[in-house]
Amino acid sequence: MSDPRFHAPAALRNRDPILAVLQRVLPPEGLILETSSGSGEHARYMAPKLAPRIWQPSDMDRAACASTAAHVADAGADNLLPPVELDVTWTDWPIEHAAAIISVNMIHIAPWEACLGLLDGAARTLRGADAILYFYGPFKRGGAHTAPTNEAFDRSLRAQNPLWGIRDLDTVAAEAEARGLSLTEVVDMPSNNFSVIFSRSA
Repeated sequence: MSDPRFHAPAALRNRDPILAVLQRVLPPEGLILETSSGSGEHARYMAPKLAPRIWQPSDMDRAACASTAAHVADAGADNLLPPVELDVTWTDWPIEHAAAIISVNMIHIAPWEACLGLLDGAARTLRGADAILYFYGPFKRGGAHTAPTNEAFDRSLRAQNPLWGIRDLDTVAAEAEARGLSLTEVVDMPSNNFSVIFSRSA
């Protein structure tokens, strides 16, 4: 039988910078829901380092879930759960409560409705005063790209699918605020990416 695992080079490049931010901003315990887990390499690498938090990977793609499941089995980490199938646009998620939701490199490689669905789901699912929603990826700031490479990347995304594209952080923050989630921190990351942290509005 062929190996279901696949590998995302970007996951190897960005995992340590992302982990450093997560170690600082995540609640000290609870369930961490990762949306669009992809290959599952982040889950395998980060979950053991973030114990005792429980890491729940998910993806809407069955091949991605199969890859993640294989990585979960290889990891043998007590706090790493098997993946669940989740399309963030669903109005009924298989995970009812989470202390944090993590979305890495998703909303620019998906229709805008996926970002809105994720925000809706986060508003329903996040529990606890210190609960957060974490985004990682490229963003426009004030309607403008932050680097020429991001502008070129945005063009390539839209050429693949006109519904894709780098999102403007102000627009995302406004939609989050409308759902009771406030932008609390933006962290510059390598390769013109950002870590963006939302928390429940006071």
